[in-house]
Amino acid sequence: MATSQSTIDYILDQARGAGRLAARKMFGEYALYCDDKVVGLVCDDVLYLKITEPGQKFVGEHYQEGYAYEGAKASMLINGDLLENNDWLKTLIKLTAANLPLPKPKKK
Repeated sequence: MATSQSTIDYILDQARGAGRLAARKMFGEYALYCDDKVVGLVCDDVLYLKITEPGQKFVGEHYQEGYAYEGAKASMLINGDLLENNDWLKTLIKLTAANLPLPKPKKK
């Protein structure tokens, strides 16, 4: 089951203000970008954010791991209830992006 455009629109709207947000379609699913860094994936209408130590601490008792697809690295699973709190989601995405390295420049 592919992710719907309405889910992507909702996540981008909820996280507005976290930074420069974008979602790029990849194989029927989406990569979520914040300030040019891939911070997570949206697969089957579920948000999976990259795991960072500050992100884990921020999520606290709500921390849950999941896998965006078979063979993927573990990610933080962000469920529907947590998506509804836009200030919380915005802060988590900001924290995640701030603690990830910049993408490596592509070789020509």
